[in-house]
Amino acid sequence: MKTKITMKDRILKYIQDFGSITTKQAMNDLGCCDLQHYIMVLREEYLILDEWVYAKNRYDEKVRFKKYWIEYKY
Repeated sequence: MKTKITMKDRILKYIQDFGSITTKQAMNDLGCCDLQHYIMVLREEYLILDEWVYAKNRYDEKVRFKKYWIEYKY
């Protein structure tokens, strides 16, 4: 019997594979509409840092969004 992979697991794997994740990436690549919730849950187990990223949208307007990554301590 196959074990269902949770969205939390998918987000964690995405960050591990690609180094970080944004809300747009979570929506487009994983179908996740509530990244902030899963980041909050993952922060109970991992040191997850974030930063604001600034860009322009299709209307040439300034927008900002968060990028999240795991800070590994060595």
